[in-house]
Amino acid sequence: MGFVFSKAMSDSLKAQQESMRLQLERQLVLQNLMRERQTAMQIAWTREFLKYFGTFFGLSAVVLTTGAIKRKNPAVLLPIVPLGFVFSYQYDMGYGTLLQRIKGEAENILDTQSTLLELPKGPLTFEDLENIRISQSKFFVEK
Repeated sequence: MGFVFSKAMSDSLKAQQESMRLQLERQLVLQNLMRERQTAMQIAWTREFLKYFGTFFGLSAVVLTTGAIKRKNPAVLLPIVPLGFVFSYQYDMGYGTLLQRIKGEAENILDTQSTLLELPKGPLTFEDLENIRISQSKFFVEK
């Protein structure tokens, strides 16, 4: 009788573990898909922004160059320098290799400088959260 009962419990436990494993795998797939979609949206936004900023930068360069020639003052061209940096950054983000370089640097940090990722006072624990919740609760009455 005990053997039958323990075998049924063991089978039930295995089924529950398999169900939990499957649920975890689905959550991981879902999180990865959401991250991929968010990254795709960020790249698409950058490419769209680049169209407008590129037009602004081009018109600014023409107007500033014309102004510098007419006034015979090359200092009028100075705003092109920071605008050029912003344009280059946006282009690199939208069409270049910026994301690959960021990913590589992030992997390097994770592999070689993981101490930079530690939270002040260590990771939060359930006890820490409960102590904070209790101390902030106006309605908590201790017996």
